[in-house]
Amino acid sequence: MTPRALFPTVAAVLLAASLAAAPVAPPPLARDVSFDDGWRFHLGDAPGADQAAFDDSSWRTVDLPHDWSIENLPSPDGVKRSGPFDRELSAGKVATGWVVGGTGWYRKRFRLPALGDRRVEVRFDGVYMDAEVWLNGRLLGRQPYGYSTFAFDLTPHAAPGENVLAVRVRNEGQNSRWYSGSGLYRHVWLTTTGPLRVPLWGVVVTTPEASAASAAVNVAVEVENHGEAAAGTRVRVRLLGPAGQAVGEGETASAVPARGAAAAAVKVGVRAPALWSPSTPVLYRAVVEVAAGGDVVDRLEQPFGIRRIEIDAERGLRVNGVPHEMKGACLHHDDGPLGAAAIDRAEERRVETLKAAGFDAVRTSHNPPSPAFLDAADRLGLLVIDEAFDMWEREKNPQDYHRFFGDWWAKDLAAMVRRDRNHPSVVLWSIGNEINERADAPGLEIARRLVAGVRKDDPTRGVTEAICSFWDHKDRAWTDTDPAFALLDVGGYNYQWKEYEKDHARAPSRVMAGTESFPLEAFESWDAVVRLPYVIGDFVWTGWDYLGESGLGRAFVEGEDPGEFEAPWPWHIAGSGDIDILGDRKPQSYYREALWRPGVLAVAVHRPMPEGKKGKVMLWGWPLVESHWTWPGQEGRPLQVAVYSSCERVALSLNGKSLGEKPTTWSDRRKASFDVVYAPGTLEAACTGKGDPATKVALTTAGPAAGLRLGADRALIRASRNDLSYVRIEVVDDKGTVVPGARPEIRARVEGPGELAALASADPNDITGYRGPRCRPYQGIAQAIVRPTGAGALELVAEADGLAPARLTIRAR
Repeated sequence: MTPRALFPTVAAVLLAASLAAAPVAPPPLARDVSFDDGWRFHLGDAPGADQAAFDDSSWRTVDLPHDWSIENLPSPDGVKRSGPFDRELSAGKVATGWVVGGTGWYRKRFRLPALGDRRVEVRFDGVYMDAEVWLNGRLLGRQPYGYSTFAFDLTPHAAPGENVLAVRVRNEGQNSRWYSGSGLYRHVWLTTTGPLRVPLWGVVVTTPEASAASAAVNVAVEVENHGEAAAGTRVRVRLLGPAGQAVGEGETASAVPARGAAAAAVKVGVRAPALWSPSTPVLYRAVVEVAAGGDVVDRLEQPFGIRRIEIDAERGLRVNGVPHEMKGACLHHDDGPLGAAAIDRAEERRVETLKAAGFDAVRTSHNPPSPAFLDAADRLGLLVIDEAFDMWEREKNPQDYHRFFGDWWAKDLAAMVRRDRNHPSVVLWSIGNEINERADAPGLEIARRLVAGVRKDDPTRGVTEAICSFWDHKDRAWTDTDPAFALLDVGGYNYQWKEYEKDHARAPSRVMAGTESFPLEAFESWDAVVRLPYVIGDFVWTGWDYLGESGLGRAFVEGEDPGEFEAPWPWHIAGSGDIDILGDRKPQSYYREALWRPGVLAVAVHRPMPEGKKGKVMLWGWPLVESHWTWPGQEGRPLQVAVYSSCERVALSLNGKSLGEKPTTWSDRRKASFDVVYAPGTLEAACTGKGDPATKVALTTAGPAAGLRLGADRALIRASRNDLSYVRIEVVDDKGTVVPGARPEIRARVEGPGELAALASADPNDITGYRGPRCRPYQGIAQAIVRPTGAGALELVAEADGLAPARLTIRAR
């Protein structure tokens, strides 16, 4: 979590100071300033671009976060394409979604005043990948891993007046098993402090005692001294409650040696705290001040939550003493049509959508997430398994992180743990996913070092690892994984729910979690969590659909798809998510919710198959079902209708005529199947069991497409590049019913102070791209993502030939 500075945070302070004459005493500067705007970008190599005098005037200007792989840019061969997908040039091809990586350069010119004894540091929340950074032609360093946050000290090479920061990014070769994105895809920050300061991630807040009556809050503070003389400091901590009220304070003295560092610890008691949990995500703030000679020399604040996590095999997971079963989703880091660009609102919306679908936990597969995602998880109440690596020393792809692991794992692991340890949402650390050497002697030794590395920086949370079967060594038994599980606080089981009870008999103290599970085995996987206290949760692959691993979760008509594990061109979406890339829930999401929560009712119709053909489903997929009752050409033919419900009984009717009732109890796996002869009209399902809520769901046949309908998730947004409005575009008939088979070309534009950040559908085969002004809907739905460029009223205009157009006003302030 990024500490929030309490000094003024207006970037204009920095600019104004830089334009003034050199002052007698350096003026105050903002401690932490966004460094996202006004970068120059070039796709391809650019010899000499590391030097300050290099002419970048012909380069594009971009604001961060920025992902070049999702854009409609010329490829390195100089050919401009309509979309980001390229069958020939894409590294990794089907695995990474057919997008182009390569080399890219970023440069930013900025001005600084004379610094005096102040320190200036640049921090990158994440760069994919293999970044090298220069300031004024001097190499600051390198960061190979694309998911780590890292920082460089600019002070030795900074100059009064203009400075040039240059970054070369190389996303080359086959280095990922999914869509990674390319470039400066997360935020960049500039931090200015005095010589006595709290360094990056130098505040650690823990709550070793937390109950409804009282809490003990420990605040550990590291203080650095870049001066030539030792300094006596006082570290003061004030705790602020959720409404900003003071709830406790304390301070301690700390002597900091010259050119050295010292640690200080302050313990503060809080009476009757509001405890953080997924249902009550209450946040506090620790305001930390470092004073020397009577003056405050550094000041920042750290959000945190007061909560207690306990895990054991006898009673499972408890949050603040209350048993909790994690309803989990595995989640890759891309934001669908935005690519990997981690814009704050996009990250927040993912958390909101997952929570609304019933999820209360996420495993960040298979890398540390953006700080913005964890901030949203803290605010909205989502438990997180924070994962470090997808491979160790043995490769999964020729150019992946295994090349750097030996030299970099300790730094990258520490970056994850130190950056994220103040997030109350984080409940477990994961050291790896389906590691090739997971049960071999060298792998076990690596695991020991990783576990020790985690516990060095955070002894308060447990460590897990996602372990799968020996698909790569068919001669090995599952029990060969026992030494690997013995090193962990929680054993992560990928697709191995059938082993839970056998393993418990052999290792009764082992705590387990289903760190990956198949959608088709949702009932079995969750039933095990409900029955077995030592299984603390289940995480489906995946909660949200993602780019890359193309077609992994597809369903198709027998004989129509020649692909095996993954689909052939032009599939570019995995297809395995409960929620599609636009953020819309698929039928399987409602089935999963019916296993978790009362009062859920949903209807899904199996797509009719050609004569003599059957539907086929990949292991990570769901049958070909759609939630509508518009099937032209099927009149008089039977269709299979699935009803998903947490009610005890459901009734189905067509045009007011009863089609019967069926149970949907737990023993019925919370679903029922009906054969219905298709006729246009209204298909309605209702809960009818004793004690069931009066819940009904109706599907109505659509007529011919008549117009477009727009609906924004938020019509009032902030005039910030970090905010977005997601607008659903529906093709509807004259009664307002979505027409699922309609595929007109939709043209969209933004009028006013905003831009079209993306225009997309969830069609896994549409390679038009997400940056153009045109797209075709999928099942009658498309989406426009509007990003403000300033304050005022924006209008989104959507048009299609032969249909009534639509306009929607969004206000940015």
